[in-house]
Formats: sequence, C-alpha cells, structure tokens
Amino acid sequence: MTAIPNMDEASIDAAVPWHYGEPLKEQRELVAGRGRVDLSHHGIVTVSGVDRKSWLHSITTQDFESPQAHLTSLILSPHGHIEHDMHVTDDGETTWISCEPGTVNDLMTYLESMKFMLRVEITDVSSDYAIVGAPGWIASDKYPVWHSSDAFVVGSAVTDKYVAQRPADWKISELFVPRAELAEVLAQDVPVGIWAWEAHRIRAGVPRLNFETDHKTIPHELGLIASSVHLNKGCYRGQETVARVYNLGKPPRRIVQLELDGSTNELPLIGDAVLWDGKAVGRVTSVTQDYESGPLALAVIKRSVPTDVVLTAGTVSASQTVIVE
Repeated sequence: MTAIPNMDEASIDAAVPWHYGEPLKEQRELVAGRGRVDLSHHGIVTVSGVDRKSWLHSITTQDFESPQAHLTSLILSPHGHIEHDMHVTDDGETTWISCEPGTVNDLMTYLESMKFMLRVEITDVSSDYAIVGAPGWIASDKYPVWHSSDAFVVGSAVTDKYVAQRPADWKISELFVPRAELAEVLAQDVPVGIWAWEAHRIRAGVPRLNFETDHKTIPHELGLIASSVHLNKGCYRGQETVARVYNLGKPPRRIVQLELDGSTNELPLIGDAVLWDGKAVGRVTSVTQDYESGPLALAVIKRSVPTDVVLTAGTVSASQTVIVE
C-alpha cells in the first residue's frame, strides 16, 4: 500500500480534488505535458488604471515597467521577510494576480493601504474567476495566462546566485477563467488532482508560500532571487535586507529536497523536525509520494548543516539534494 502525504480535511488544498483515482498516473501525465488541474481555491485580484504598473513596481520586488508578460513577484515586510507571493500577468488593460489560498483578504488589505492618490483600481474577483493549472507554457487567445519563471528550468540561462542546479523542471501555466467556464476548461485535457500538482512542485524543489515560508523567511533562503526579485530597481519595502544579504552575506537557512527512506510505509508530517546527529536543524515543509523517485520532501534547514550528511525527517532517514547552496 502506498503511503499518502499530509492531505486531510484541514489541508489548505482540501477544497479541490485531491486525485481522480490514480494519483501516480496523474503525475506521469503532468510530466508528459498533459492535464488540467482545479486550482479554483486560489485567490485572484485584478488591478486596473493607468498607474498600475508603476505602482506595483514601487511596492513589490519585481520590475513591472519592463515589457514582460509573466512575472512572479513578492511583497516583503519592512525587514525583508516574505509576506505574499504573486503570480502576475497583464492583458494590456488589466493586471491579473493569483495568490495562495486563504491569503487574498490580507493581500487586498495591503494593496488598498498602499494606493494613496494613484490612479489604480484593485478588485478581488475570486468569486467570479478561477485558476486552472496546466503543465508547460501554454498560450490562450481567450484567457489571461501566467507562466512560471525560466529560473525553474534545468539548464536555463536565467541563473540564481544561490541555486547551482534545479532537481527537475517546473514549467507550468495558470489560466484565469470565468467560474462559469471552469468545468469546460478542466475538461479540455486529462483531469489531474492537487496531489500530482504538488508532487510536480516538490520534485522540482519549488517553494510554496506558507509551506516553505514562515514569519522570518527571506527570498535568498528559498532560491527566489532570480525568479521573483529584481536587483536593479528603485526602493521597495524590504529592499535593504535583500541587498545586504545578497551583497555581503549568506542566508541563515536553505531549502533542500529530501529523498526519504522508502523501506517502510512511513512518511514525516509537515512541521516535523529535521534532525542531524540528534539535534533539530530545521523542519519538514512539504511531503509527497513521487511516481518515479518514491517518497520525497522539502525542508528548510540551517545553512551550516553539511550537504553530504544523512538527516532524519521526523523519524525517517533522509538524504539531501542541494537546492540552495
């Protein structure tokens, strides 16, 4: 019997289908470039108005003034800690933002507080629109589409100072579709559940807000500089920490992928301590059963932990795949 990850009724993803009967087969479909995933529990915000790009440029980590159709951008605390992770696309008149489940109200509150006298209109359209996930970078003449960053592609020319090599590719798209058309769009390809979608992310070592992040996470620890932070732009909240760590120091923690001992049916739980020589050095942040590699996890651990030592995740032995050095 295959052990299952931590997907219970309290899960943040409990509102969407976990799988459609064959979760490992669904993982293979995603890797092969097929499938549609119900991500309708994610929040969606639109920003319109002539000042929208310059305004977003000034309050987030990304460069909204360059002609890029797809961006991943962070909102940081004054001390540089990650508060929001936004997937952004612009259709020429409106900027579309998707955010993690349960975060849209806080995101709206922050954006409204920063509006001042600028010509922008911010709207929570989560009740009217939904996100559909798809593998690969797809195009649509009908719907706004966000693409993941080149930085998450193995061998990409977009490199991160802290990431030597990604464990696997993470090329995905998110379609912003009217909720009235959600079922129709999901039926356009093989149905894939959130378990396979999460396994795809964990296999590639991609961090997720409120899984790999906590109240003190900075972008460098998760390898998010190349994908989500523009280092040569004007001031924004948290920029001082970003620049100081990037130029003068190393982040205190790092994300790792853990290849778990599969000889038992046991998996660690999200939040379990990661131990080295009996001492806690971090925590388990995501767990999955991968169709090819078996049980995998992500963890955030102290940077001082040697990269070649065997760790214990909960009670399960685990070897490291380095993501952030």
